[in-house]
Amino acid sequence: MIVWIVFLAAVFVILALDLGVFNKTPHIISTKEASKWTLIWVTLSFLFSGVIYWLYSTNYIDNPDHLKPAVASMKFITGYLIELSLSVDNIFVIAIIFTSFKIPQKYQHRVLFWGILGAIVFRGLMIFFGVMLINRFTWTTYLFGIFLVFTAAKMLFSGEEEDFQPKDSFIYKALGKIIPITSHMEHEKFFTVTEKGTKAATPLFVALIVIEVMDVLFAVDSVPAILAITSDPFLVFSSNIFAILGLRSMYFFLANMLAKFSYLEYSLVAILAFVGLKMLLHEFIHVPEWASLGFIAVSLLLGILVSLKFGHEKELTDSDLS
Repeated sequence: MIVWIVFLAAVFVILALDLGVFNKTPHIISTKEASKWTLIWVTLSFLFSGVIYWLYSTNYIDNPDHLKPAVASMKFITGYLIELSLSVDNIFVIAIIFTSFKIPQKYQHRVLFWGILGAIVFRGLMIFFGVMLINRFTWTTYLFGIFLVFTAAKMLFSGEEEDFQPKDSFIYKALGKIIPITSHMEHEKFFTVTEKGTKAATPLFVALIVIEVMDVLFAVDSVPAILAITSDPFLVFSSNIFAILGLRSMYFFLANMLAKFSYLEYSLVAILAFVGLKMLLHEFIHVPEWASLGFIAVSLLLGILVSLKFGHEKELTDSDLS
């Protein structure tokens, strides 16, 4: 438990420094600043794999699956890459939410900051129950595998989906029944007092709630995906947290370039199908950790390279069709 406490304490210290020092004054985060922080978080994540190696070689952390240190490190990196890749769709939805509620760029970081705190809690609960189900009921491994393969097939064959409209969503309508919603923005406040003297939620709070709920929905895909790699609670949780912590900077870095990565969707399909089949066939085929890591890394790399080469042409074709 000491390692868990230290890890969580470090996360909250980092978040406190983030909001209280580095982003104390709301400002528009430039692409240069976002790229710098994206590089920092990716570097820290890969360096943490060394910490994982040390923890599992010194037995400072519970090792229910009796993993070797090198295997534990590879599982962490593999899980981190899966979570990071599946965050791309999340970034796209966040961009739609901010646009829909007309959230100024200088306040978007604040919304994402508090969104991360909620995501840590909800992801932790989902991971806890997911690990518990797999350990107690082994047949749930096949259930998760079928779900992931089905999700991959749906992404591949569903074609163009309807655009997500936050203001038409059940979340927005349900929130409006609980508390009055105003379109008036009062700096970085989540709540304001109307002319009638009643308390109302500002667009910042509404965007925060919609983002939180959407993150839970995305976690329904991502948590089973990482459970296909390992059911070790610390590896699953820590890789999720590092992906979530880097999500904000990656959002500001990629938000204006998402159209250029249109072929990355096929990489996500390949990754989900791979981990789903790995779950379904785990009793018949053993896939080495280096092979899993290599497949996921190559899938992401190919998706990025193909998008950079042909993404602009696809964007022009889609605009012509529309």
